[in-house]
Amino acid sequence: MAHIIVVGNEKGGSGKSTTSMHVATALARMGHRVGGLDLDVRQGSFRRYLENRMAFSAREGIELPTPELAGLAEGSDPLSPVMADLETRCDFILLDCPGSHTKLSQMAHAMADTLITPLNDSFIDFDLLARMSPDGEVLGPSIYAEMVWAARQMRVQAGAGPIDWLVLRNRLGTQAMHNKRKVGDALSNLSRRIGFRVAPGFAERVIFRELFPRGLTLLDLKDIGTESLSMSNIAARQELRDLIAELKLPGVSVRF
Repeated sequence: MAHIIVVGNEKGGSGKSTTSMHVATALARMGHRVGGLDLDVRQGSFRRYLENRMAFSAREGIELPTPELAGLAEGSDPLSPVMADLETRCDFILLDCPGSHTKLSQMAHAMADTLITPLNDSFIDFDLLARMSPDGEVLGPSIYAEMVWAARQMRVQAGAGPIDWLVLRNRLGTQAMHNKRKVGDALSNLSRRIGFRVAPGFAERVIFRELFPRGLTLLDLKDIGTESLSMSNIAARQELRDLIAELKLPGVSVRF
């Protein structure tokens, strides 16, 4: 069966669609069969990213490794039949969830073999995982962590395996700032309490915003004629390489 990767967080602007696109495309570039599904029916950034990619490939006559883009079905359960269809021909299926609490997002989390939660490196985003006292004491899990707990319980009841949950620290500052250290310590402590792994994600880079209109990723730059990469682009590719390695996906070895 396909390994299901869910990218979720109940807060917008954390880098879910950028993460989804780069993970899915990296797996496709390594020869894996990848299906992609955007559950944000209103904004649909991941869907538009893939559509931009297909349009750019057709216009430029360049064949780029691209995940298969699927759409939701009609009816009261729009997710299950699409997932069943993708599983017949995909090694991995990546679901990009909206930045809000929806029934589709709940269903997706219960299906996740691997859950990636991109998180801006601030206590504002941390609040989705845990409630904190004014003096920094963790009081208990917050709304998103409780939703993941419910998804885990549903998987246990269904006889499915555990969810490997990775919290991704996006937009990390380049300096060892006091707030960065405090957020890191809080995440480390919380990870042991509610069961997730912590990994560095993507720094804030202009290149991500520039690539979206053409549906490109960091791995496509040489395919479109970029002969030399800037130091920033090289660092960003290494961040992606580290993320793919940290995911520890079955049958995946980093080869880019």
